[in-house]
Amino acid sequence: MMAKFQPDDDLIRHLAALLEETGLSEIEFEANGQRIRVGRNEPPMAGWTPPAQPATAVAPAAAPAADSVPAGAVTAPMVGTVYTCPEPGAPPFVKLGDTVSEGQTLLIIEAMKVMNPLASPRAGKIARIMIADGQPVEFGEPLLIIE
Repeated sequence: MMAKFQPDDDLIRHLAALLEETGLSEIEFEANGQRIRVGRNEPPMAGWTPPAQPATAVAPAAAPAADSVPAGAVTAPMVGTVYTCPEPGAPPFVKLGDTVSEGQTLLIIEAMKVMNPLASPRAGKIARIMIADGQPVEFGEPLLIIE
């Protein structure tokens, strides 16, 4: 049986203060298998309909228009710098044509000096890679496509 998640109010306040201090639209923290995401509750961009969110989630400040995100795209969950390899000189996590399983690490996004692995949301084949190693990315930006 999984232990009940008890959010840490001080941590949430600290993350919210970091949002204000840095001007970011959202921030995520994960430790011991538990994840907290704090985001600004700002109106979405015109012409964009936010996806259905769990009651505890906060709507993102902005995202690309729905028609600019290709079907099957895995998008950036935060603003940061994307790394396609676990370390400089190492082979990439995935290559074009690779078959991936749900939960497999696709890449890393560095945000505020924290390395955040991005897990595959589903199993499939890497049909397109839309980013380069070391490239800055925005929240909601398409990174790669899984068929």
